[in-house]
Amino acid sequence: MSKLPAPSAKRVIADMKELARLTSNAQGAQRVAWGPVFRQAREWFRKKVKSELGLPVEVDAAGNQWVTLPGRRKDCVLVAGHLDSVPNGGWLDGCLGTLSALEVLRRHAAAGGPPVTLKLVDWADEEGARVGRSLMGSSAAGGSLNIEEVRHLKDRDGVSLPDALKENGVNLNTMLRAHKELKKIPAKAYLELHIEQGPVLEAMNKPTGVVLGTFGVERHLVRFTGQAAHSGSTPIPMRKDAFLAAAQFALQVREIGKKYSKPGANVVCTCGVVKVEPCIVTAVPGVCEISIDQRALNAKILARMLKDAKTAAAKAAKDNNVTFSWNKIWTIEPRLFDKKLIALGKEAVREITGDAPVLPSGPLHDAAEMVPHMPTVMMFAYSARGLSHCKEEDTPIKHLDATIRSFLLMADKVVAHTAKS
Repeated sequence: MSKLPAPSAKRVIADMKELARLTSNAQGAQRVAWGPVFRQAREWFRKKVKSELGLPVEVDAAGNQWVTLPGRRKDCVLVAGHLDSVPNGGWLDGCLGTLSALEVLRRHAAAGGPPVTLKLVDWADEEGARVGRSLMGSSAAGGSLNIEEVRHLKDRDGVSLPDALKENGVNLNTMLRAHKELKKIPAKAYLELHIEQGPVLEAMNKPTGVVLGTFGVERHLVRFTGQAAHSGSTPIPMRKDAFLAAAQFALQVREIGKKYSKPGANVVCTCGVVKVEPCIVTAVPGVCEISIDQRALNAKILARMLKDAKTAAAKAAKDNNVTFSWNKIWTIEPRLFDKKLIALGKEAVREITGDAPVLPSGPLHDAAEMVPHMPTVMMFAYSARGLSHCKEEDTPIKHLDATIRSFLLMADKVVAHTAKS
């Protein structure tokens, strides 16, 4: 067996730039899942795998692409990312993981093959940009996708999810077969590289961080109902202003976020949607709907935050003489990553950069769907100005180089650890 080549980021960066040229326009990346540019990106990827590794790309029932590099043992280490993007997205989001995973396979192939089997996964529709359901492919493989909950979804042009999938050779009704296939894999570890998509590493002036886990999410819609009335003739003490109740609630939600944020254990709370009825300048708002999105890495803290938010909604309704209802949109529990893999990731980052900060992930990632099934970890790259999901998304090349080399070294360590266990 040959010695593994030294970890290098050059091919990965060159691949990402090539993909960007192929699938972007002046507004940014256009690899929206299930569309023509997405298919173009995947065809480019399949040709690259075949020409450089001579391996087939297999597609499971959920549309996820798999590349297998057999090892001397059947035990598997999975390395993953996604090629799809949001409309007008950046050049790094998702594809950094997939193309770094490809480099993991290339290095081990050049050394004569890995001691354990490597499987690359290019997850389908991580972003959910077309119909609004994120983690589509990985949740199908993970077994958490509820087919009936997504069957009715349509894109902005009125194309249904089943029809969009069919155009890509995927049958919505059989997507969960991907879960049966995943369970057959003797998976011992799952590794994923992604840009941070936030400002924490930049604030620390660190190129790379190891991720502790993904935040749990409580996402709800609160509807305050008062009474619409003429804005000129209704005295303020006699009003039942639903918007003022929502405004009071939103301010309290901010305070809840501050209350539970501690050094090294921040939480986030957001009111991102506000809908007012009748929404005219001469009327007191009779109805106001407001969304709340709460996220934390600690499940007990998240539960307390939700309880406090419900208490705040009740007080806002009472103070403004309105009623309220509370409707769940979506929840997911915190998904903590594997301690041993985190330790190996920190070792790798320290060897490349000298320091290994750890941080949670506020955004969700495909890795969250793998936590119930195998030891999982992620690594983050510095995001310039904390920007993502836009054409301005970037990571300075020197930081990108350090992160990719750190990820490749982490993969080496995990493969070696798996081979010994």
